[in-house]
Amino acid sequence: MRSAAISRKTAETDIRLTLNLDGTGESDVRSGVGFLDHMLTLFARHGRFDLTLSCAGDTGVDDHHSVEDIGICLGRAVKEALDDKRGIVRYGDTTLPMDEALILTAVDVSGRSFLCFDLPIPTEKVGAFDTELVEEFFTAFCANAGITLHIRELAGRNSHHIIEGCFKSFARSLRKAVAIDPACADELPSTKGVLG
Repeated sequence: MRSAAISRKTAETDIRLTLNLDGTGESDVRSGVGFLDHMLTLFARHGRFDLTLSCAGDTGVDDHHSVEDIGICLGRAVKEALDDKRGIVRYGDTTLPMDEALILTAVDVSGRSFLCFDLPIPTEKVGAFDTELVEEFFTAFCANAGITLHIRELAGRNSHHIIEGCFKSFARSLRKAVAIDPACADELPSTKGVLG
């Protein structure tokens, strides 16, 4: 089973996270940020990842530290669960419609951290959630997972639909990329002989 358990405590957040890449999509997410709970529950279901998360954060200040630190922990969990990445497909992409929104994501589990974020969100808030935190989350995730991720909005007007389409598309792209390729289950998908 490719899984990881991450604990991280700072002066701003106290996070406990478990992740199973070979799960069924079950989740128990309690981030302290309602909209992020919704997005991470979708992420788990569409990626078929089992995810548990609890975060006690300084949301009395704002949600920034919690969202960023959860991105850090989820990235670390993916990296740890993949170990040396032997046998993985490595690449995955998904173009996903969410009503009027159309979101493309592409993943390379390369060992190199890079985020290309082209997701114009028309409003500053969805409910109480600061929409600028979506990029903060994915920046933190990529930096700690060692993953290259492209996110591109092809169409969209509704901020909730755009962000939800992003998380669903990302989950499905990551699911494809971390899947084991039965034709080369004992190989690393790189001419360098190493990913990372």
